[in-house]
Amino acid sequence: MLTQSLIDVLRSVDTPTICNALELATGGRSAHGFTYGTLIAAPCPMTPMLGFARTARIRAMAPASDTPQQLRARRLAYYRYVASTSPLLPTLVVMQDLDPRPGTGSFWGEVNSAVHLSLGVAGVLTNGSVRDLGDLAPTFPILAGSIGPSHAHVHVVDFGEPVEVFDLPVQHDALLHADRHGAVAIPLDAVPLLPDGIRRMQRKEAPLLKAARSPGFGVDAIEQAMRDADDIH
Repeated sequence: MLTQSLIDVLRSVDTPTICNALELATGGRSAHGFTYGTLIAAPCPMTPMLGFARTARIRAMAPASDTPQQLRARRLAYYRYVASTSPLLPTLVVMQDLDPRPGTGSFWGEVNSAVHLSLGVAGVLTNGSVRDLGDLAPTFPILAGSIGPSHAHVHVVDFGEPVEVFDLPVQHDALLHADRHGAVAIPLDAVPLLPDGIRRMQRKEAPLLKAARSPGFGVDAIEQAMRDADDIH
């Protein structure tokens, strides 16, 4: 289902365009299936992320009850889990901070951005925090809930389980598109319909954009442009 040409199309547009195209592909608007709220995009500007979700959960406000050996083994198992093995589409980490005050300790900074980039991960979506803003891997996109200075007691609790980040429920292997606006889950049965949906949305928006950018623009021009857009199917 996912060919290189299809992947290239999805990566060539921003996440709001994917949301618009999904409305056409699924038959109507929806108030679900995407993140809610204002996220921190680092580094900025960021390129769109597209990948299969690898889920994980962390805590940082209190020390873990596990031994150092157990924590190390879990961290290594986590890295093996998120590492990308697909020749076409990479993984995308979705990490839920379970603390009552998410972002107390940051998992994402200079080291983990470099590690995950080298593992072939497309980027990360987390309600936790990000730090080391001047030293992050410059081509590794991070969408976070906040910025903080410390890693506190951050540790991986588990991975591969369902998570929820910014009101978006995500399961292992869900297909996600994300950029500085947030993230949207793409139903697999809608994927083949998206290129046509993207083209249709762009054609429908073109008359109004052209009118708005022309001299003498007014309400009459809006009305005509809306008629023109309605005629595009």
